[in-house]
Amino acid sequence: MTITLRPGSTVMFTGDSITDCQRLESEQGLGFGYPLHIAGEWGLRHPDRPVTWLNSGIGGNKVMDLEARWQADVLDTRPDVVSILAGGNDVAWRSYDPDGYVISDEDFAAGYDRLLAPLAKAGADLILIEPFLLPIRGLVEVGDVHLGEDVRKEWRAEMNPKIQIVRELAREYGAHLLAADGMFAELSATTGPEYWAEDGVHPTPAGHAALAAAWLRLVT
Repeated sequence: MTITLRPGSTVMFTGDSITDCQRLESEQGLGFGYPLHIAGEWGLRHPDRPVTWLNSGIGGNKVMDLEARWQADVLDTRPDVVSILAGGNDVAWRSYDPDGYVISDEDFAAGYDRLLAPLAKAGADLILIEPFLLPIRGLVEVGDVHLGEDVRKEWRAEMNPKIQIVRELAREYGAHLLAADGMFAELSATTGPEYWAEDGVHPTPAGHAALAAAWLRLVT
């Protein structure tokens, strides 16, 4: 089953920097990443079904940060569809950030569940994009943090259970899952991971296009 976007539907994208993608500097407020790709392609395919596209992603946000602003930034817009990409900042590598700390899987799951519950009660359709990490080799700079391969092994170990949590929540809530981690792993097998995300986290234009194409397969 896919989600049907009716004329006048409101779609909210939210999450961290991957969704944010400089939205405040963009003319439409959608940023320059996959939300803009999606809105543009939908508009090209369906000029007879205009949709209101919103983006409330904020770089660096964890699930707890989303929860703190959820009412004002998401629920109050009364969206018909909510697309969430979160979890990349909730992993162990953030303990290398001066302001970072490790978030347990239990806290991550409980916080994410609290995001979904009021949306489900309101009848919104949900698209959950699982967090992802591409296997870049060598020293990588993510934001202003330099990460070696040893750190990224810890990162991967922390990421795996959180990906599984998102999958389980998608099943529990009847949400549509965009299995981004597996998608990028498959794509990287032939091109190399840097083609899709140079730092393993933030997609290149091709990476954002891949996310958009996968997202659009979930709607009609």
